[in-house]
Amino acid sequence: MKRLVTLRRTLAALALGMMMIVPAQANDAKAEADAALVQSVMAAQAAEVEGTSPGKPELDPMWSAVKDGEVGTTNSTSRFHNNLINTYDPMLIQARAGWLSQVLALALFGMIVIFALFVLVNGAARLEKGYSGVEVLRWPKVDILVHWLMAIPCILLILTGLSLMAGRFVFGSFLGQEGVGALAAIAKPIHDYMAIPFSIFAVIAMLRWMKHNIPAAYDLKWFMVVGGYLNFGPFKGKHPDSGFSNAGEKLWFWSFTIFGLAIIGSGIVMLFPGQVDPSRTASLTAIFIHGISAIVLTGFTVVHIFMATVLSEGGFPAMTSGYVDENWAKQHHNVWYDEIKADGSIQYKQG
Repeated sequence: MKRLVTLRRTLAALALGMMMIVPAQANDAKAEADAALVQSVMAAQAAEVEGTSPGKPELDPMWSAVKDGEVGTTNSTSRFHNNLINTYDPMLIQARAGWLSQVLALALFGMIVIFALFVLVNGAARLEKGYSGVEVLRWPKVDILVHWLMAIPCILLILTGLSLMAGRFVFGSFLGQEGVGALAAIAKPIHDYMAIPFSIFAVIAMLRWMKHNIPAAYDLKWFMVVGGYLNFGPFKGKHPDSGFSNAGEKLWFWSFTIFGLAIIGSGIVMLFPGQVDPSRTASLTAIFIHGISAIVLTGFTVVHIFMATVLSEGGFPAMTSGYVDENWAKQHHNVWYDEIKADGSIQYKQG
């Protein structure tokens, strides 16, 4: 019953809109008929609110006509312009305004808190043999450039996306409604513009780094001992085999690839509606997919940042200078180190 009332109110609004967009030369009889139709629908709505439905018999033929494909008149050039009612699942709107927004905030702040506590309790994964003073090349300059041209927009997209999607939950208590609105007005253009370089360099990164992230048999053992990053119990001092990318990095890469492509694809629908010309359902579905993908990427990004900076001693220089200490390579990526040592492709830092 509640859904029917909502549909009828939608029809009333649609009828009013149609009256406004019918060409000016429409005859008076048509205008009067439209006005009578709107009055009939609105009267039926009022009666339903009061607990009666005297207008219901008059509405039945109209709904039958709509279901049979009756079309309307409009100045719109959209491919959906002749649809009297653009149906969609209201759950998509409820999810976007409700739990999706809250889970996105949780993915960011929750993961930050969890990993901060983990580092405080566990400590960083230290180099057992210390720094050797000898550095080997891990990433060429072009990959470092691609990484930062993707990473900086990614961080900005997470922060602005959080403001747009969950601003009222995160900032509403101290910024107020007007403050949240002002923040969204700033975040929206940044989010839109940063989406372009992120999309371009994310796809480049996916293509360039896919060869490093092919699953291997020893990856399962890496997960079983949590990569050797735990400093207590039976896991302490365990350093499982790992190629150029360890199993955790491979999980991050494929999650980034799958949900990254999803967020890019849904973002295109949202950013260029005039070119894509989506239906109402397609638009809402794109927003839903965008939100789900943002949650996954946000959580993994927090993990990635912690792993690359504070959790793995000696790991951060890999994406600044491109070189890593030789002991770091042996401890965390022994299979890769042995391969480049054996085939002579290893490059040491000069001077």
